[in-house]
Amino acid sequence: MLQVKTANDKIWQVDIQKDAILLNETPFNWDITPIGTNTYHIIHNYKSYTAELVQADYQAKAFTFKINGVTHTLSVKDQFDLLLDKLGMSNANAQKVNDVKAPMPGLILEIKVQPGQEVKKGDPIMILEAMKMENILKSPGDGVVKEIKVAVKQNVEKNQVLILF
Repeated sequence: MLQVKTANDKIWQVDIQKDAILLNETPFNWDITPIGTNTYHIIHNYKSYTAELVQADYQAKAFTFKINGVTHTLSVKDQFDLLLDKLGMSNANAQKVNDVKAPMPGLILEIKVQPGQEVKKGDPIMILEAMKMENILKSPGDGVVKEIKVAVKQNVEKNQVLILF
């Protein structure tokens, strides 16, 4: 049993069985065919859909799909996540952020945060240029910026500490 939640808080219970998929305990009949990498053609209730998996964060169980050109973000909870929620332990595995390290060598182009600033998971914190590409580094979790260890136009090495929380 899975629980799927949309960005606008709509929730579905999905039960994947051997010979059927139940959506809120009702059989969900569809025809799905892969048409490319992460792209699918779906027919459901005589309607045609093109679905593309745009982004998948398997650790956070968050997925972004583009269906007929409209972007949808979903979060998924399995039976263990639901049990932890029921026991009031859903934050037990929350990650405490202490620092952000450079994922690769490069040049700091822009710093988007300041000491004392509160950031949420996924907030852009810095732009790092590597191999002539700009990479937006995002906060891996919620926290408050304690110290910035680098400056704009500074070259950094892989795993060098950039920001302390």
